[in-house]
Amino acid sequence: MKIKFCGIRRPEDVAYMNEFRPDYVGFVFAGTKRRVTPEKAAALARLLDAGIRKVGVFVDEPPENIARAVKLAGLNVVQLHGSETAQGIERLRTLLPEAEIWKAVRVKNSGSIPHAQRLGANMLLLDSFSVTEQGGTGKTADLNLIRKANLSSPFFLAGGLNSGNIGPIVREFSPYGVDVSSGIETGGVKDRRKIEQIMRILRKESGKAEG
Repeated sequence: MKIKFCGIRRPEDVAYMNEFRPDYVGFVFAGTKRRVTPEKAAALARLLDAGIRKVGVFVDEPPENIARAVKLAGLNVVQLHGSETAQGIERLRTLLPEAEIWKAVRVKNSGSIPHAQRLGANMLLLDSFSVTEQGGTGKTADLNLIRKANLSSPFFLAGGLNSGNIGPIVREFSPYGVDVSSGIETGGVKDRRKIEQIMRILRKESGKAEG
């Protein structure tokens, strides 16, 4: 199971990532409290262990702007959190042929996941729905809707994951990966102790799955 920690914005955060080595880290380029500029992301990325893949989180950003940020910060993955279309994703593929494209799905109803599956992204990331925010809300995704979707293709699971709930959730849903942001924070700042707790739980669960 892959692990992604999102909302990296300080050199201290990068130091934690280098210590615990998740598979992916996310830089948020949308209007949230975790936002960084492409220039700041590039500076942080230079401090990051080369084996950790870098994800850029965007919301309804023009493809050309996304491509600029990807190239400046050396990102491996584009994660789209807005109302992007199949045409927009195809345009991104033209501009960024080497990058993976993930589409976040704010699971609102039974049609949310099937709609996103038709957009042509490499990976879906299933997240909680909020009227006012596009992600990183700390709210748990609607697990009943995800359960009913009965997905056969790999997916990432996000939305309110923390040390108190992540073990049972990954045991039930067996996601390809998990994406954690607020669950490794205290007071809006990345917390080493919480990162360590999550990593310990996920390594234990991965060991069970392999056994």
